[in-house]
Amino acid sequence: MNLLQVLLISASPILELRGGIPLAIYLGFSPAEAYIISIIGNFLPVPLLLIGLNRLIELFSGIEPIWSIYKRIEQRVERKKGIVEKYGYIGLLIFVAVPLPASGAWTGCLIATLLKMNRIKSTISILIGICIAGLIVILPFVGLSFIN
Repeated sequence: MNLLQVLLISASPILELRGGIPLAIYLGFSPAEAYIISIIGNFLPVPLLLIGLNRLIELFSGIEPIWSIYKRIEQRVERKKGIVEKYGYIGLLIFVAVPLPASGAWTGCLIATLLKMNRIKSTISILIGICIAGLIVILPFVGLSFIN
Protein backbone atom coordinates (compact mmCIF):
# COMPACT_ATOMS: atom_id res chain seq x y z
CA MET A 1 0.00 0.00 0.00
CA ASN A 2 2.86 2.40 0.82
CA LEU A 3 4.39 1.70 -2.59
CA LEU A 4 1.12 2.65 -4.30
CA GLN A 5 0.89 5.88 -2.27
CA VAL A 6 4.39 6.93 -3.36
CA LEU A 7 3.70 6.02 -6.99
CA LEU A 8 0.45 8.01 -7.03
CA ILE A 9 1.93 11.08 -5.34
CA SER A 10 4.91 10.97 -7.72
CA ALA A 11 2.57 10.67 -10.71
CA SER A 12 0.39 13.58 -9.58
CA PRO A 13 0.61 16.82 -11.56
CA ILE A 14 1.36 19.12 -8.65
CA LEU A 15 3.63 17.21 -6.27
CA GLU A 16 5.39 14.84 -8.68
CA LEU A 17 8.60 13.38 -7.23
CA ARG A 18 9.10 16.52 -5.11
CA GLY A 19 6.37 15.03 -2.93
CA GLY A 20 6.98 11.35 -3.66
CA ILE A 21 10.56 11.18 -2.40
CA PRO A 22 9.92 12.82 1.00
CA LEU A 23 6.80 10.67 1.42
CA ALA A 24 8.74 7.50 0.63
CA ILE A 25 11.47 8.42 3.13
CA TYR A 26 8.80 9.19 5.74
CA LEU A 27 7.15 5.81 5.07
CA GLY A 28 10.44 4.01 5.73
CA PHE A 29 11.80 3.36 2.26
CA SER A 30 15.57 3.63 1.84
CA PRO A 31 16.81 6.63 -0.17
CA ALA A 32 17.59 4.35 -3.14
CA GLU A 33 14.11 2.81 -3.02
CA ALA A 34 12.51 6.25 -2.63
CA TYR A 35 14.43 7.53 -5.65
CA ILE A 36 13.57 4.59 -7.93
CA ILE A 37 9.89 4.38 -6.95
CA SER A 38 9.43 8.14 -7.33
CA ILE A 39 11.18 8.20 -10.71
CA ILE A 40 8.91 5.42 -11.96
CA GLY A 41 5.81 7.14 -10.59
CA ASN A 42 6.77 10.52 -12.04
CA PHE A 43 7.51 9.00 -15.44
CA LEU A 44 4.34 6.85 -15.70
CA PRO A 45 2.06 9.59 -17.08
CA VAL A 46 4.66 11.07 -19.48
CA PRO A 47 4.06 8.85 -22.55
CA LEU A 48 0.30 9.11 -22.10
CA LEU A 49 0.47 12.89 -21.77
CA LEU A 50 2.67 13.31 -24.82
CA ILE A 51 0.33 11.13 -26.87
CA GLY A 52 -2.98 12.36 -25.47
CA LEU A 53 -2.64 16.04 -24.58
CA ASN A 54 -3.52 17.28 -28.07
CA ARG A 55 -6.60 15.09 -28.09
CA LEU A 56 -7.66 16.26 -24.62
CA ILE A 57 -7.18 19.89 -25.62
CA GLU A 58 -9.39 19.34 -28.68
CA LEU A 59 -11.96 17.41 -26.65
CA PHE A 60 -12.36 20.10 -23.97
CA SER A 61 -12.07 23.06 -26.34
CA GLY A 62 -14.68 25.60 -25.31
CA ILE A 63 -16.18 23.54 -22.46
CA GLU A 64 -16.34 25.70 -19.33
CA PRO A 65 -14.90 25.74 -16.67
CA ILE A 66 -12.31 23.25 -17.95
CA TRP A 67 -11.37 25.45 -20.90
CA SER A 68 -10.74 28.54 -18.78
CA ILE A 69 -8.55 26.50 -16.41
CA TYR A 70 -6.60 25.17 -19.40
CA LYS A 71 -6.17 28.69 -20.80
CA ARG A 72 -4.74 29.90 -17.46
CA ILE A 73 -2.32 26.98 -17.40
CA GLU A 74 -1.40 27.65 -21.01
CA GLN A 75 -0.61 31.30 -20.17
CA ARG A 76 1.74 30.18 -17.38
CA VAL A 77 3.41 27.71 -19.72
CA GLU A 78 3.83 30.42 -22.36
CA ARG A 79 5.84 32.45 -19.84
CA LYS A 80 8.03 29.45 -18.96
CA LYS A 81 8.73 27.99 -22.38
CA GLY A 82 11.57 30.39 -23.29
CA ILE A 83 14.42 28.08 -22.25
CA VAL A 84 12.86 25.22 -24.20
CA GLU A 85 12.41 27.33 -27.32
CA LYS A 86 15.99 28.56 -27.07
CA TYR A 87 17.73 25.26 -26.26
CA GLY A 88 15.32 22.65 -27.65
CA TYR A 89 15.41 19.21 -26.05
CA ILE A 90 18.29 20.16 -23.73
CA GLY A 91 16.17 23.12 -22.59
CA LEU A 92 13.26 20.76 -21.96
CA LEU A 93 15.55 18.49 -19.93
CA ILE A 94 16.80 21.46 -17.87
CA PHE A 95 13.26 22.76 -17.35
CA VAL A 96 12.10 19.40 -15.99
CA ALA A 97 15.31 18.85 -13.96
CA VAL A 98 14.86 21.96 -11.82
CA PRO A 99 12.55 20.82 -9.01
CA LEU A 100 10.56 24.02 -8.58
CA PRO A 101 6.80 24.55 -8.49
CA ALA A 102 5.28 24.62 -11.99
CA SER A 103 8.31 22.94 -13.51
CA GLY A 104 8.40 19.20 -13.89
CA ALA A 105 7.25 16.36 -16.08
CA TRP A 106 3.63 17.47 -16.47
CA THR A 107 4.52 21.04 -17.44
CA GLY A 108 7.35 19.71 -19.62
CA CYS A 109 4.84 17.53 -21.48
CA LEU A 110 2.54 20.50 -21.98
CA ILE A 111 5.40 22.64 -23.30
CA ALA A 112 6.55 19.84 -25.63
CA THR A 113 2.99 19.47 -26.90
CA LEU A 114 2.45 23.20 -27.43
CA LEU A 115 5.79 23.49 -29.26
CA LYS A 116 4.98 20.37 -31.33
CA MET A 117 8.23 18.69 -30.32
CA ASN A 118 9.06 15.11 -31.33
CA ARG A 119 7.42 12.76 -28.82
CA ILE A 120 10.28 10.26 -28.56
CA LYS A 121 12.96 12.93 -28.10
CA SER A 122 10.71 14.76 -25.64
CA THR A 123 10.14 11.54 -23.69
CA ILE A 124 13.89 10.96 -23.39
CA SER A 125 14.55 14.58 -22.36
CA ILE A 126 11.78 14.49 -19.77
CA LEU A 127 12.97 11.13 -18.36
CA ILE A 128 16.54 12.40 -17.94
CA GLY A 129 15.17 15.61 -16.39
CA ILE A 130 13.09 13.56 -13.94
CA CYS A 131 16.18 11.55 -12.95
CA ILE A 132 18.20 14.72 -12.33
CA ALA A 133 15.34 16.33 -10.38
CA GLY A 134 15.13 13.16 -8.30
CA LEU A 135 18.83 13.40 -7.47
CA ILE A 136 18.42 17.02 -6.43
CA VAL A 137 15.46 16.16 -4.19
CA ILE A 138 17.08 13.04 -2.65
CA LEU A 139 20.48 14.62 -1.88
CA PRO A 140 19.41 16.33 1.36
CA PHE A 141 17.97 13.04 2.65
CA VAL A 142 21.12 11.10 1.77
CA GLY A 143 23.26 13.81 3.35
CA LEU A 144 21.18 13.73 6.52
CA SER A 145 21.54 9.94 6.78
CA PHE A 146 25.34 10.33 6.90
CA ILE A 147 25.03 12.71 9.84
CA ASN A 148 23.22 10.12 12.00
